Amino acid sequence: MTDPSKDQGHRWLEGKSAWFAIATTVAIAIGGLVEIVPMFTVSAGPQRLSGVTPYTPLEVAGRDIYVREGCYTCHSQMVRPTRAEELRYGPWTRAGEYAYDHPFLLGSRRIGPDLQRVGGKYPDAWHFEHMRDPRSTSPGSIMPAYAWLHQQRLDSADVTASVRALRTAGVPYSEADVRGTAAAMRRQGQEIVGRLAPAGLHSEADREIVAIIAYLQRLGRDGRAAITAPAPVATTAGGTAP
Repeated sequence: MTDPSKDQGHRWLEGKSAWFAIATTVAIAIGGLVEIVPMFTVSAGPQRLSGVTPYTPLEVAGRDIYVREGCYTCHSQMVRPTRAEELRYGPWTRAGEYAYDHPFLLGSRRIGPDLQRVGGKYPDAWHFEHMRDPRSTSPGSIMPAYAWLHQQRLDSADVTASVRALRTAGVPYSEADVRGTAAAMRRQGQEIVGRLAPAGLHSEADREIVAIIAYLQRLGRDGRAAITAPAPVATTAGGTAP
C-alpha cells in the first residue's frame, strides 16, 4: 500500500495550478493532433486496393437513400477478421475498400446482418421484394417495410449535386462524369428494370427502389475481387515462370 506521506512526484505539479493548466493543455493538444492530422493526410493512409472504383451515379443515389432511411443504424458494413465472421459474411474488410466512402457507414451494431459483402448475394428481385415486405423473403425479420421506395422518384439534380460534392471531397469523378449523371443513372436503372422483368416485377428506371438495389448490389464486390484475386506469378529474366 502506498504511503500517503511520501511525495509521489506529481503532487508538486498539482500544487502549481498555472503549470498544471499548461501541462494539461499541451497533453490535450498532442492528443488532438494525433486524432485530427490523419484526417487531412488520407493520401498517406492505407494503401488503396487495385480495382476499387468510385460508385456510379445511381449507386450514389442509392447510398444517399440508405443514409436517409437510417439503414446504417441496424446494419454494419465491416466484416471483422475472425473465423466466424468470414464463414458467414466472406473475406474480412480491408481499409482500402472505403477509399471512396463519404461518410463511412461502418455501423455500430447489428440488429440486421452485416452488408459489407451483400453485393451479388441475392438477385435484384430479392431486394425488390425485401424492401416491399421484409418477411416475404426473410421470415421472422423485424425490419420495417420500405414500400414507398417503389413509388418515389429520384431527383437527378440532387444526385448530380452529390456527385459534384464527392468530387470536391477527392473522389476522382471528371467534370464529364458530373454532367452525365442523369444519363448514367437512366442507363443503369434500365438495366436493373430489365433484370426485374423476368421475375414478373415491374418498375421504372427513376424509382428510388432501383437506386437502392444498385447500391446494395455494389457493396463489397470490388473489394472481394481485389482480395481474392490470385497473386501475380513471379517470372524469370526470360519472362517465364520458374
